Amino acid sequence: MPLFQPYRLVSRSRLKLAVMLLALTMLSGCDSSESTATQVDPPEPGGTLQVATRNSATTYFLDRDGEPAGPEHDLVEAFADAHDWQVEWTLLASTAEVLQALKAGKVQLAAAGLTHLPSRDEHFHRGPTHTDIVEQLVCHRDMRPLPRQVEEMAGIDIHVTADSSYAAKLQSLVNQYTGIAFEEDSRTTEMLLTEVAEKRIDCTLADSNIVRTVRRHFPHLEVAMNLTSGDRLGWYLPAGQRPLAERADQWMASTEGQASITAVNQRYYAYISEFDFVDLRALNQRIDERLPAYLQLFLQAEDETGMPADLLASLAYQESHWDPQAVSPTGVRGIMMLTQNTAQSLGVDNRLDPAAAIDGGARYLADRHERLPDTLPEPDRTYLALASYNIGRGHVLDAQQLARELGKDPNSWEDMKEVLPLKADKRYYPQTRYGYARGYEPVHYVQRIRNYQDVIRPAIEWLPLEER
Repeated sequence: MPLFQPYRLVSRSRLKLAVMLLALTMLSGCDSSESTATQVDPPEPGGTLQVATRNSATTYFLDRDGEPAGPEHDLVEAFADAHDWQVEWTLLASTAEVLQALKAGKVQLAAAGLTHLPSRDEHFHRGPTHTDIVEQLVCHRDMRPLPRQVEEMAGIDIHVTADSSYAAKLQSLVNQYTGIAFEEDSRTTEMLLTEVAEKRIDCTLADSNIVRTVRRHFPHLEVAMNLTSGDRLGWYLPAGQRPLAERADQWMASTEGQASITAVNQRYYAYISEFDFVDLRALNQRIDERLPAYLQLFLQAEDETGMPADLLASLAYQESHWDPQAVSPTGVRGIMMLTQNTAQSLGVDNRLDPAAAIDGGARYLADRHERLPDTLPEPDRTYLALASYNIGRGHVLDAQQLARELGKDPNSWEDMKEVLPLKADKRYYPQTRYGYARGYEPVHYVQRIRNYQDVIRPAIEWLPLEER
């Protein structure tokens, strides 16, 4: 089942599109100009900030607990919290609808992964930017020949999201090169990437952050070429919201704003590994071929331990690629790769029995989690529990003590990622209780599990309730 369910395809001729865009431009005209718009004061403390966005992994979505999340969500909420505002979210289906809501004055701010463009600056007030991106031409890796030069895009079936920066870029290429054509589509960029992966269309354009996120689910997507450089994603406001825009600019440039951008990058992007086609192709194949045999065991373990099934499945994949007969040269065994001592402490008699191993591994991870302070925030607590599963609780405690001595936060995974590798540094490990350890391994371990979890989670969530 594809990650994103496509809407019905709606195609438009370029002539019709040009007429519509011209009409929209004429209608918007002076109404949205900065010089004639009445300037509106920002909300008072305790007031409401009205924000439009769209549903995607790089903007706004609901997490496994049904709570709002996403890069744009987190940044806007931090901005609002800094000014004692509540956020009223308007969730729309497309970039075009977001811009229409902004133009109609239905919202005060658009935060939807919007590229800052001169054409948009003519109608809206530019807000602050937060993310560097590159617009990329994405095709199926089996396409031959893949277009590696702009001239080679002639004759290719290209679809892009309507009223997007991608359409503006392609129109500029149409005006410069012979034979390049494209269709504007009502579907989102993520849906069009799915269409490319399933060979229903040749290529699409997408921002690099979207490509990095979606490509893990569809490893046959290939970046044929970069079409822009130096682009930035940011917010837009109606022309009359200059005071609010200035407030947003000041906050985003502040220490607090920059810290929020860093936190968003760490939460949503930094852990995504360099693209590995072979690894991700194997993962997606094994989701279909192996995961169904063990999914009920992971779900049962979640019920009994509180450890999420997708996290347990990701940990097991990292450990054994869901091979219940796996054996390492060091003696760890089974789908959860338990040591003999750990298995005995958990009452697991046969590590090669997947039911016993998954139950034991889940209880062991839950124990690592419970031994950490209740005050330690998530997701840091889970990441430290995973590190403890990998390297042992004693070495994690050593690293936490090192963190304190170095002025780092022992409860912050971002700080612990820097400190754990010091367990392999002869300048530091001799002074620790448990001595030398390959402290860099749990850092990569947690990173890979987080990466796998993003791919495995939807596979579990797509299943009908009766199968979960």
